Formats: sequence, structure tokens, C-alpha cells
Amino acid sequence: QVQLRESGGGSVQAGGSLRLSCAASRNIKAMGWSRRVPGGQRDLVAALPRNNDAVYKDFAKGRFTIFKVDTNNTLFLQMDNLKPEDTAVYYCYANDGGSLYWGQGVSVTVSS
Repeated sequence: QVQLRESGGGSVQAGGSLRLSCAASRNIKAMGWSRRVPGGQRDLVAALPRNNDAVYKDFAKGRFTIFKVDTNNTLFLQMDNLKPEDTAVYYCYANDGGSLYWGQGVSVTVSS
């Protein structure tokens, strides 16, 4: 079992920044972030697989940065130049090779 605890969501104006955090109860090599925009489906934002070669969806490239601090099993998503269309609930996930775990989600609201 893995518990994921997210933090860092909130409200910001367009052009602003937020940093999301996801603390895992144990070290997991493959982690990432997804989001669900209002009325939409959950969609991948960025992933940090076992080889640490970060993967980003097109809308996140150049604006979002995913990184992990292994010493405290925490995954981050630095989001810069936020846009109103980034408004969503953001979910952290972890894949230990056998199971997929999800955090409870944090809300991000970007106003124009």
C-alpha cells in the first residue's frame, strides 16, 4: 500500500505560479500528475517514470516542471505562467509496478 498526500493547490491569477506537492508513504520510482478539468476526464499532465526521464503533455511543456526529492519521497509539480484553462483538480499517482495509487486531489483555480 502507498498513501499519497497532496498539497499546494489554491487560487491564482493568470500568469501566476503554484507548486503542488505529493508526499508518498514510501519510495516509489514511477510517479506523476494527472488532472481533471471541470466537466472533463482525468488527463495526464506530467510523469516521472522509473528512468527519471520526465514526460509532459503538450499543454504542460515549457510551463510545468515535475521533479522528485527522493530523500523524503515527495513529488512536485511546479506550474508557471498558469492559464485559466489550467483550472482543474490535480491528482498525484504512484505506480509500484503492481498497483496504481492515487491521491485525493487538490484544486487549482486560475482566474483571468
